[in-house]
Amino acid sequence: MLSTMQRVQEHLDEALTHFHKDQIVGIFLQGSQNYGLDTPQSDVDTKLIVVPSFKDIAMNRKPVSTTHIRANDEHTDWKDIRLYIQTFRKQNLNFLEILYTDFAIVNPIYEKQWNRLLESREAITHFNPYRSVQSMKGIALEKYHAMEHEYPSKIEILKKYGYDPKQLHHLVRVEDYLSRYIAGESYGSCLDPGPMKQELIEIKMGKYSLAEARAMADKTKAHVEEMAEYAYSIYPNKEDPEVNALLDDVQYEIMKTAVEKELSEDD
Repeated sequence: MLSTMQRVQEHLDEALTHFHKDQIVGIFLQGSQNYGLDTPQSDVDTKLIVVPSFKDIAMNRKPVSTTHIRANDEHTDWKDIRLYIQTFRKQNLNFLEILYTDFAIVNPIYEKQWNRLLESREAITHFNPYRSVQSMKGIALEKYHAMEHEYPSKIEILKKYGYDPKQLHHLVRVEDYLSRYIAGESYGSCLDPGPMKQELIEIKMGKYSLAEARAMADKTKAHVEEMAEYAYSIYPNKEDPEVNALLDDVQYEIMKTAVEKELSEDD
């Protein structure tokens, strides 16, 4: 069986058949392996950050933003760096977590700039705490409604359990994350479920009956909404100007490096 890093490398190798190597900033794992909640059946899903070519910029082409589905049904989100930096500003948990993953492959020519983001990751993940809470609440509600939704890919799971245990475990995980975030724990610490880990894995494996799952989901959703309302009362909806400047500068320096390298090779 391939290791997690080997599987991430496979995702990168496949992306290299679509992009020039210098267009790729890096590839980063997103998902259960980052929280220690993976099982032998877990997929490896990744985020790939790409830089537009000079021609893409000159011709005002639409930035890349697509989900590439591999033959084994694993997913890679391909996203232009301009759009990815915007996800940092939106404080989307699913995109911010790549700043903390141990499973990353960064292009050496962009490593200096990427390391600037890593050095400031706590500041970036607190760029706007109000917006962070909005994002967490949104993810929780999405998982709540997805728990019994009849997606074509989930029909067999719903037949077996009456609901999707994976969605319930996501809902409970976000509740735990939000409560610790509001309590002042670091973003990286919140990603690790700690004492909740075994319970979350058991939920994911279908520990609860449909009736128990519904009761747990309702209680968890209500708690998330309650915590969010409290957070909105203590956090101003305000961006950190220093982080804003950092994100702008890193984006500029990475794109400048890419264009200069591309044009020098064309000479």
